Amino acid sequence: MAYEIQEVHIRHCMLFEFRKGNNATVATKNISDVYPGLLDVRKCQRWFSKFRSGNFDLSDAHRPGRPMSLDNDVLRAEVEANPCQTIEELSNTLNQPWSTIQEHLHQKGKISRAGVWVPHNLSVQNKANRSTTCNALIQRHHAEPFLDRLVTGDEKWVLYDNPKRKRQWLSPNEPARSTAKPGLHPKKALLCVWWSIRGIVHFEVLIPGQTVNADLYCQQLDRVNQALVENYPAIVNRKGVILQHDNARPHCARRTLEKINELGWEVLPHPPYSLDIAPSDFHLFRSLQHFLSDKKFQTLYCLKNGISRYFNDKPIHFFRSGIESLPARWQKVVENEGDYIID
Repeated sequence: MAYEIQEVHIRHCMLFEFRKGNNATVATKNISDVYPGLLDVRKCQRWFSKFRSGNFDLSDAHRPGRPMSLDNDVLRAEVEANPCQTIEELSNTLNQPWSTIQEHLHQKGKISRAGVWVPHNLSVQNKANRSTTCNALIQRHHAEPFLDRLVTGDEKWVLYDNPKRKRQWLSPNEPARSTAKPGLHPKKALLCVWWSIRGIVHFEVLIPGQTVNADLYCQQLDRVNQALVENYPAIVNRKGVILQHDNARPHCARRTLEKINELGWEVLPHPPYSLDIAPSDFHLFRSLQHFLSDKKFQTLYCLKNGISRYFNDKPIHFFRSGIESLPARWQKVVENEGDYIID
């Protein structure tokens, strides 16, 4: 009860500061001078935004019924789009309690490091594995450069509706134009893509709700091989394909390993929890997410066309720079003693 009284009093103080014409920063300072530690600027900004809209109700908004469940793929997409977001910002964006966001992030192994969400809380063994693997890759690259043989592949959930939150310059009493929040279970499709130093080799967008299992992945690898034979026969026939992919279950299944052996490919060693040395994650998908921002696709056909247009518009040096940055990133992991690259 004491907390509730104190909270209501702070809200009255914020309303008083708002009516004096102060902005949220000044208001936070004035209130914190009297009640230290009870208010931060972001919270004050939210209340000031509410006041500007003409709503001066100081009680908590009523939320009837059970809270909706949180779609982990939506949360992952938000974090990947902007790893610098705080839990509070994610909570506001996804309309979920702070504790729910924190719990789901921890369940997915995410931790906050230097203000950025990283994929996993690496153990000593994880770091040693990353460092050893990257060092071996550096030595191999120096002895016999192989990046022109590399084909890298990965998957990414893509939303049909990608609203972009924009900052707005407003007069003191002008309400901000609202941006609709994405639903908790938005329509999405899985993008599967393989590319090399020469550009996109093959990509597929699965129908909504479809995911990748070992059988489908093997079929996809056959299609990737066919695309290589048709467009880059020298890699297949003379040099030999080196496949870089992560340790997702379909990628490591026995059936998949048999298929890779049947194709005569080699798999590049890739330590677990290592998105920072996976070219799709640190290079291609970041750029793709920027392209998707503020775009809305009505159908799967439109979504595929949009992604195809994005890939076709990218110059060859974009793909080359992504692959050729690998040795420097391997070196950085070694210098970090296996810890993540923060960029």
